[in-house]
Amino acid sequence: MPTLYLIPTSLGETSFDKILPAHNNLIINDLKYFIVEDIRTARRFLKKSNPQIVIDDLTFFQLNQHTSPEEISTFLAPMNQGYDMGVISEAGCPAIADPGADVVAIAQKNGYKVVPLVGPSSILLALMASGFNGQSFAFVGYLPIQSTERSKILKKLENRVYNENQSQIFIETPYRNMKMLEEIFSTCQANTKLCIAADITLETEFIQTKTIQTWKKHIPDLNKRPCIFILYK
Repeated sequence: MPTLYLIPTSLGETSFDKILPAHNNLIINDLKYFIVEDIRTARRFLKKSNPQIVIDDLTFFQLNQHTSPEEISTFLAPMNQGYDMGVISEAGCPAIADPGADVVAIAQKNGYKVVPLVGPSSILLALMASGFNGQSFAFVGYLPIQSTERSKILKKLENRVYNENQSQIFIETPYRNMKMLEEIFSTCQANTKLCIAADITLETEFIQTKTIQTWKKHIPDLNKRPCIFILYK
């Protein structure tokens, strides 16, 4: 049965032997068809995984927020012919906060085997290091850009923390991180805890948990740094 492999990538400039099992390379070397978020990034990742790989022998299908549902439905054509395929995200694990989920859904619907490979997930790594509830948590992705709507959502997330004892995880576009911090500080209670996890797995990794009140005294510079935010009590 044809298999769709979900291939994690690094979260930044990190040595692959620190974050990706050697087994992943064995899988990658046998694949000729890839569904990727960015072709140039994917080629660079594959070449770094195996310097001997011949990129020109590979076929890439690009999947991003601009790809139409009609186009996505054609991407698994090689699997119809019996070929295995790989899905590669821009960073981290495919199909988690990532358009790859759409093609995985099609593979499941068609009865193909789907195999997730081991690799770094910034969401889970941040939760692991936060000290927050790891048995009940919600990842809510990106919050609204508009300030009023974002404040409403932040208040709802904080209410879930106290009413449901549930960790609330969300992300922001790196260049808007500082604005997000401002919104959190102005919306959430002083004693609510916030974990900030930036540059996960990189040399500049920063993961700390403090109350909102304490964070306000020493505000970290998160501008243009990939970051996970987690609220808890």
